[in-house]
Amino acid sequence: MTAPSGALPAESSTDLPDFDPVLAAGYVRDGLWGDRTVGDELRHAAARFADRPALITPTVRLSYRELDQITDAFAAGLLAATPLRSGDRLMFSAGNVAETVVAYYGTVKAGMQPVCTLPMHGHREIGLLAEHTGALGHVVQVDFPGQDLPAVAAHVGLDVLVTLRGDLAGAVGYDAILAAGSTPEARAALAAVEIDPAGIAAFQLSGGTTGLPKVAPRRHREYVHNAAAFTGPLGIGPESVVLHALPIMHNAGIAAAMQPAHWAGAAFVLAPSADPATVFALVKSERVTTIPLVPPAVVIRLLDHAAATGSDLHGVELMLVGGQKLPLELAERIEPELRLPCAQMFGMAEGMFLATPPDAPEWVRQHTVGTPISPADEVRVLEVGAEHEVPDGELGELACRGPYTIPGYYRAAAHNAAAFTSDGFYRTGDLAVRHFVDGRAYYSIEGRLKDVINRGAEKIHAEEVEEVLVRHPDVHSAALVAMPDPVLGERGCAFLIVAPGAIPPTVAGLGEFLRGQGLAKYKWPERVEIVGEFPLTNVGKVSKKELRERLVDQLPAVVGP
Repeated sequence: MTAPSGALPAESSTDLPDFDPVLAAGYVRDGLWGDRTVGDELRHAAARFADRPALITPTVRLSYRELDQITDAFAAGLLAATPLRSGDRLMFSAGNVAETVVAYYGTVKAGMQPVCTLPMHGHREIGLLAEHTGALGHVVQVDFPGQDLPAVAAHVGLDVLVTLRGDLAGAVGYDAILAAGSTPEARAALAAVEIDPAGIAAFQLSGGTTGLPKVAPRRHREYVHNAAAFTGPLGIGPESVVLHALPIMHNAGIAAAMQPAHWAGAAFVLAPSADPATVFALVKSERVTTIPLVPPAVVIRLLDHAAATGSDLHGVELMLVGGQKLPLELAERIEPELRLPCAQMFGMAEGMFLATPPDAPEWVRQHTVGTPISPADEVRVLEVGAEHEVPDGELGELACRGPYTIPGYYRAAAHNAAAFTSDGFYRTGDLAVRHFVDGRAYYSIEGRLKDVINRGAEKIHAEEVEEVLVRHPDVHSAALVAMPDPVLGERGCAFLIVAPGAIPPTVAGLGEFLRGQGLAKYKWPERVEIVGEFPLTNVGKVSKKELRERLVDQLPAVVGP
């Protein structure tokens, strides 16, 4: 698929929904929104923390002064060495290397807009997103392991190709851009660029791609506030060392790790991957204090590595676990086995972040994802399919509105009509419960509306069953997925990783165990698959899509009572 070249079509209010003017005025009045862009905020940090370490990778170390200077050079070079101009959009296909960070900040400083994708996205996803956003350029890491990104770029065929860590025919290389941006003329042209703080800083991809991508437009002033608000739950300052091991161009990498670290003057350590040995080594060598986001599936690997090596993460002051519900059995293991304080968080490309405060009671830290990070965040728990709230303590759909939650997806008017309430609350599709502890509201995430198995009109919430399955002494990890059934529509299949040396549980054996746990019989798995490990998405979550596809491949063996 090749995205069309040329100027962007005119954008209407339905293409790019804006914040409610009354709410926006309040965010400005209360000091939540200012006049600094994302690039301005980095320059502000560089002025305060010039000689402190800003970016650390296994091969690169940059101070705040150096990071500010090299991103200015990249910004000026984009304008000098390519036909791209302020307002143009660039697809990003790059991994966790220093050049990606430089290219991101440089693109934003040039007034251009990154379209943030994951390096494992193929030409179909990239092509759809490029077409949807009108992107003209493509930033590509040539040496990314495990994925031929140059081939993806060639298939998509955008007007301007910018390469990181390698050269390609017809492309403008990273070093050439830096050289072009180092001349006085290029610096003067960059200085003349005017960027509206209310304008788009970047586009983030929400929840995967389909025929019509869901793209979250993130504006400068709300993205700046998003990161600033997250520094509190992270407890970070200039002496902190923040480690991020998941894909950096994901919204969590930018909004919950890199930008909070840089706004606070902390050292930001970018790991090449979430491989446990790499994480443990960087924690030790760089004296990491904070790990902002670790999905439960990655936590399990860290715990396994600790058990196998006798090592731990002692010295880390805080690790936030998020991305999906943390089973209680796993939550109880983290602090004693990894020897670090652990809290939970929950966030989304659309904006809203919740996190458990450092001083929260143990029950809150183990059972909830905490409370919103900004004082102006608004959260409701709605009756599914309605706009009224359910009583506290009851299950409903999480909905949110606030100074960094988008008012609508880009060019998706029909979807926005269903995804937002009549007064602008974003329906997240997540099932949640509001709990009051010591007079304060906290929220637990109990699953996804789409992660529901419909067994003869009886709804089975997969995460509820998974949480009980992992209590079985022989079960290490569990993932419940729907398998097709000609009579009931769907039945549950449990993919299990068993404990070392354990006898794999049978369907009948699991049923007896679940009976003892008090779980309704219709929720019991009706098929068991034993696996050595779960496939993961690019951001470290269990890929239930891939597990379901495995079942479809086995359809003759699966279908039937």
